[in-house]
Amino acid sequence: MTYRASIIFLTLVALFLIAPFVVVTGVSFGASNTIAFPPKAISFRWYQTLITEPDWLKAIGLSLLIAAVAATISVAIALAANYALWRTGSGFSKFVFALGIGPFLLPPIILALGASLFWAEVGWYGRMEATIVSHGVFFVTIPLVVIARGFASLTREVIEAARMMGATETQVFRTVVLPLITPYLITGFALVAIISVNEYLIANMIAGFVVETLPIKIFNNVRYGYSPVVASASMLFVAITVTALLILARLTDLIGLLGASKED
Repeated sequence: MTYRASIIFLTLVALFLIAPFVVVTGVSFGASNTIAFPPKAISFRWYQTLITEPDWLKAIGLSLLIAAVAATISVAIALAANYALWRTGSGFSKFVFALGIGPFLLPPIILALGASLFWAEVGWYGRMEATIVSHGVFFVTIPLVVIARGFASLTREVIEAARMMGATETQVFRTVVLPLITPYLITGFALVAIISVNEYLIANMIAGFVVETLPIKIFNNVRYGYSPVVASASMLFVAITVTALLILARLTDLIGLLGASKED
């Protein structure tokens, strides 16, 4: 394939990927009550509906709350696991990495179905707490791998220097280890929160329509009567994701934290 052919091919792929966003954006700013692209008139009415109607605000609030708490749970579990492995010097980094990518090899429907049956037996089916714990446990694989890279970057010389100056293990963790791995903690938290906000299948099979997160609210709107406000909600998803990634890239070396080398 020649250079020009490669450019043409990549351009067509990019246009194919961007086209849905262009259409959804146009619909979200349309004044019509039906799907219309290109919009005949520009209006912010559907965004106004999104941020003023109690049902939509509740769905947005629930999604953000679930994402924040689930991300906190994931990071806490991943930090404890990685710290224990680092302290023992067991050399389980490859095992941790395999454990991290393992759940992604399973179809999400399998995880969702298993969680649904579990919470039904426990008696928590349809509760927000079940969704939070499920997201926190299932998505722990992401911070597990990210934070493992943080501990792998720690040098023993720095740790030994702190110990030689009389620092206890708690002080070493608080004053040396924690500040050095904080970018990895932030990255893991942000990635889990982004995925949780956008997740539909697990939340739906665990809480049904009792806990109506934003993805479930969008599905219900499409199922029982489409309104262009769905396009506005979809663009909100995009805005939340892009904003979080931009802030993350600003605060940390996002590409490096995810494993890419500077040469890449």
